[in-house]
Amino acid sequence: MSADRFVASAPAEPGRDEPLLPNALIVAGREFRERVRSRLFFLSTLLLASLAVLVAFTPVFVRAIDRGTSLRVAVVTTDDALAEQAEAVLDGVLNGGLAGPRGEVPAYEFVRRTDPAATTAEVENLLLDAALVVEREPNGRLSFTFYSGETVGADRAQLVAVGALAVAILDWTSNLRPTDGPAFQMPRLDLIAAGGPSAGGVPLGGAEFASRRILGIVFVVLVFITTIIYGMWVAAGVVAEKSGRVMELLLGAASPAQLVVGKVVGIGLAGALQFVVVLTPALVALVAQERLGEVLFGPGGSLAGSLVALSPGLLAAFAVFFVLGFALYALVYAGVGSLVSRPEDLQVISLPLSLIAIAGYLQAVLALTGGTAGFVRFASYVPFWSPFVMLTRLAVGRVEAWELALAVGLLLVTIPVVAVVAIRVYATGVLLYGQRPSVTSFVRAAIRRAG
Repeated sequence: MSADRFVASAPAEPGRDEPLLPNALIVAGREFRERVRSRLFFLSTLLLASLAVLVAFTPVFVRAIDRGTSLRVAVVTTDDALAEQAEAVLDGVLNGGLAGPRGEVPAYEFVRRTDPAATTAEVENLLLDAALVVEREPNGRLSFTFYSGETVGADRAQLVAVGALAVAILDWTSNLRPTDGPAFQMPRLDLIAAGGPSAGGVPLGGAEFASRRILGIVFVVLVFITTIIYGMWVAAGVVAEKSGRVMELLLGAASPAQLVVGKVVGIGLAGALQFVVVLTPALVALVAQERLGEVLFGPGGSLAGSLVALSPGLLAAFAVFFVLGFALYALVYAGVGSLVSRPEDLQVISLPLSLIAIAGYLQAVLALTGGTAGFVRFASYVPFWSPFVMLTRLAVGRVEAWELALAVGLLLVTIPVVAVVAIRVYATGVLLYGQRPSVTSFVRAAIRRAG
């Protein structure tokens, strides 16, 4: 790209205040064309699109696995006779065809427990899938509390409710007196999610929660990979221009701010184009998996939870955090790239920045499991980590509206500050041709530039 394409009346000088347009758009157009025409862009787009299609069909795989497993449910009561009766009735009702054709694998496996608190802890720790606490009230009516873990779908919880009703009916008939027996009283049944994203409330479907977790990890992987790849593209482009002495020509026609912003915008647009190309076949595959699920598993077997997981809100959040996360890291990479003159030095100086991104990625994975919730919640607000951590928290449904607004707001405030610093570092780094990166050389160059 020759300098005569830029609109400038005189060579740009360090520190000179010039408007970003139109030179920043010229730089952005150049960067966009170079990236989308590259072989790496084509191959990475093909790989990510294949991954997205595979994710769209994941709910079908989850349902197939779910149909081949037994749900381990504890029946909790201190009444031995009631426990034996409840297990027999539940097994007869739920494994007798109500849960659908299962082959040799029963849909439910029942175990006996007597301590409700300890059993609930087992559910929370994934030692049991669920627990049904059975109690007899003073008037003789049975009350049930069903504690579901994150592997229990809402459909299975409803079947347990049917089984509890059968237990209550049989209990009433077995204790019926010929003359003065009490009338049948509908049992009380409370459904409580002991684990998963809706813990403490009505349980999510197990397949839906699994889909959310899978989508969460895929989304954060996409954001992490694209942020690192495109950020390194920005840094590598700066190094290439600097090592080839092209930057001297560019700075004669455009200011450092125009060059930095143009690079970030151009490569960011290439990333946005890739996002659209990847998303389109994924949505088509999602519609196809609905039909495939119905064919394989019958009506209701398409796992509608996958549609909830791939909601427009989650897709919009992915786009927002992709744009903001890329802008933040790309600006830093641009400044880092200006500090070195050789490509081999770039790997060394960019390592600390990559470690920061990796730390955010690891915390995002931790957010999917719910571990160390306090620290994960704090990390989802930190600008350098929020594009990863907040996205996974959104995927599993643990975010309040004010938390999302805070994370986005902090990113919007941080990006202009980082942009100012990156542009100044970029302008100072121009003076370090042929020098290895060091704090001393950079400080000296900054002093000379300021003077």
